[in-house]
Amino acid sequence: MSPDEEQEDNAGVIALPPLIFALPLLAGLALDRLAPVALVPAALARALGWPLLGAGVSLMAWFVATLNRAGTAIDVREPVTRLVTHGPFRRSRNPAYLAMTLVYSGVTLLANALWAALLLPFALLVMRRGVIDREERYLERRFGDEYRRYRGRVRRWM
Repeated sequence: MSPDEEQEDNAGVIALPPLIFALPLLAGLALDRLAPVALVPAALARALGWPLLGAGVSLMAWFVATLNRAGTAIDVREPVTRLVTHGPFRRSRNPAYLAMTLVYSGVTLLANALWAALLLPFALLVMRRGVIDREERYLERRFGDEYRRYRGRVRRWM
């Protein structure tokens, strides 16, 4: 393979995942300021929002700690040095993105912002096509059968 044909040793995602979640969330919150539409009754929004936010933050902390202990990259722009299959990765191939979805949902409920809720599917679609599918191809190239076995036994989200 010539240097021009070499692939970078990363997944080649279209954007950093936190940005993919943050931009639609912020757009939805801004729209809510301009034209507020409640998603659910306020008491229900708080009752659901705080636990979702807490679960998301906790899962993200577990994800970061697991990758740090494994000594592999958290930044999607960096090479992955080992396939991590323990900790939150035992139940989800994408615990960070599940955590970001929970945080997005919790913030959306706490703000009681219908517009932000309506933009979540857009963020998830961009994540699937522009990040997750690319990461999975990268991990399969990098780890081969080991990754295929892992993918066969662990679901993408939960």
